[in-house]
Amino acid sequence: MRRTLTVVIALICAFLPAAPALAADGLRSTEVTFRGSGGLEMRGTVLTPAGATGPLPGMVLVHGSGAGTPRAKLRTEAEAFARQGMAVLIYDKRAEGYSMTRRDYGQLADDALGAHATLRSSPGVDPDKVGIWGLSEGGWVAPLAASRSKQVAFVVIVGGNAMEPLRQQTWAVAAGLRKAGVSGPVPDRGVPAFYRFLAGAGMFPMPWHDAQAVLAKVGQPMLGIWGAHDLLTPPQETPGLLARGLGHDRYTLRYFPGADHAAHLTSDGGVTRDPRLAPGYPEAVGTWVKRVTSGDLPDAETVGDLPRQASLTVPVPPAAFWESAAVQVLALAVFLVAFAGYPVWALVRRVRGRGVQGTWPARVLALGAPLSAFGALAYLMYSVIGGGKLASPGPVVAGRPVIWLLLQALAVAALVAAAFLVPVARRARGSERVRLGALLTGAVVFLLWALYWGVLSP
Repeated sequence: MRRTLTVVIALICAFLPAAPALAADGLRSTEVTFRGSGGLEMRGTVLTPAGATGPLPGMVLVHGSGAGTPRAKLRTEAEAFARQGMAVLIYDKRAEGYSMTRRDYGQLADDALGAHATLRSSPGVDPDKVGIWGLSEGGWVAPLAASRSKQVAFVVIVGGNAMEPLRQQTWAVAAGLRKAGVSGPVPDRGVPAFYRFLAGAGMFPMPWHDAQAVLAKVGQPMLGIWGAHDLLTPPQETPGLLARGLGHDRYTLRYFPGADHAAHLTSDGGVTRDPRLAPGYPEAVGTWVKRVTSGDLPDAETVGDLPRQASLTVPVPPAAFWESAAVQVLALAVFLVAFAGYPVWALVRRVRGRGVQGTWPARVLALGAPLSAFGALAYLMYSVIGGGKLASPGPVVAGRPVIWLLLQALAVAALVAAAFLVPVARRARGSERVRLGALLTGAVVFLLWALYWGVLSP
């Protein structure tokens, strides 16, 4: 009899909904699953105040960039917002269909809407008072989700963007280099050219996403938050772009001194992130959410001093034909054929037992030009991979990285050698004239290439 009773109780418990677990500091934690874009199963956690009574406003938190980011990355924010009397849902970001070179903000927005629907249907949550919060990349995703569903009650973005992703990222890397003491052609010409190359080659996803067109479709009230030391999103330019892009004036723009890109404290101007949130940040979000969900809508409010940027962003339009990725790859192919062909031809003649008469200008050109070109691209790739605020340009002299100065010296030496080689090529005959002609053709292409990439800029 006792065994039968035990089995019955176990079966009943198996079909009962799981009780919320007690989280830190009096919060309740409930695990949930939902369907994202394409039917992908996604997992999340809902945090609520343990002793809350009555329907609560709710907020879904959307990650910044990165594939498969775990929900724990936003646990600090989620707990802080839940203590303000909200139900907060955090979830593991998708890895499927998302990478450094592939992503779709529409897909991410549908993921957020799946989480939003789940939170709206959660016990103790007021379905008419659930909004979406987005960090960094989430600043493009959250407004897009809101533009697709009127059931989203409000939008909060932190370190969010209101400009094209390619323009924002180009500024971030260039600003990071400038913060490290670099000026001149590397941040001014090299970085924008490299990002346009990546975009043209399909290696930078959604480079010209039209954030302004999305904002114009957002009818919900919006809270925009930026840290004074944001080194990844332009904190001086973005708020104005957001205000102009929205089709209404029910927004609040708020700035936090001493805070970084994610509104965390920073002690070194935004380079290092403190685990602590900026003082007053969770309270400001909680107060604003309660206010707008009760019908008290803001009227173009601004709180705090507008942050200042050391440099402004610059437009990064699609490349013209002559500067496209295809033409750039063709130029590199010309370098390989023209410059590598010189020593290869000499080696073949030696193997066949024939004499080879080389000249110093030809050797300098054949070696210096490709080293400068491929070295410049490698250095720019290193700078891009290093990101914005973590830029490490190496030793810098007079605002120029020493490595870049050496690459510029190689370029100048190669072109000077090409000038000396012109009369030699005119006097040459037969196959030697063809070989030197190929070198000089490569030199002309290299000159145009180096001017475009800033390798020859002072």
